[in-house]
Amino acid sequence: MERRTFLRASALSVGAAAGVGAMGEGASSAAAANPLRVQVLMFDGVEEQDFIAPVEVLGLAGRASGGALTTTMVTTGRPATVTCTYGTKVEVDKGWSPQEADVLVVPGGGYTAKDGPGVNTLIADSGFLRRLAASQALPVGICTGVMVLSAAGLTKGRNATTHAGAKADLAAQGTTVINARVVDDGDLITGGGITSGLEVALWLVERYVGAELAQWVETVLEYERRGTVWRRPSG
Repeated sequence: MERRTFLRASALSVGAAAGVGAMGEGASSAAAANPLRVQVLMFDGVEEQDFIAPVEVLGLAGRASGGALTTTMVTTGRPATVTCTYGTKVEVDKGWSPQEADVLVVPGGGYTAKDGPGVNTLIADSGFLRRLAASQALPVGICTGVMVLSAAGLTKGRNATTHAGAKADLAAQGTTVINARVVDDGDLITGGGITSGLEVALWLVERYVGAELAQWVETVLEYERRGTVWRRPSG
């Protein structure tokens, strides 16, 4: 399945070639004119760490690269106040617009609370799942957000990972489960449990902007990446 991201050659080729320290005004302007547009899906019951890690990492990378990537939090429908797993309330000013995203990050939360808020509400929403399956944005699942991608049919027959507590369910739904922190299966990227959102976001920065910027973000956050990034063999 080829998605829009892969038709753009590289939204950030200028930034990747120039590097963080060397990116001049002209390169920054060129990158900002054609940024990688990342949307982070927000919903009641979303795990705080699942979404805030990519928002922090990608936001910092976007600022440092002169706007080579943008990050927007979106709801599944209209703008709303989202109540997260531990009660944090977040004002989300924009609804999901598939045509305005190159990457859609789906965090997890609430998977074991079958009748409560969280990913199970999304999994039960057939209309949303149809929209998700039809989207041309690169799907990126974090933690049990991967189970939403699975419900939309995006992981069947593919390589992916998820939270340890959901791996058996993911395998039962036809996915080849890889025991890695991040699994990059080409036009599908997934991450393991909760804190793996840091690794997933840093990998997105490295893949689309370059290793230098990803390492710079690590330094600023005083965080060292851990675990394995599994990539689908080429050829």
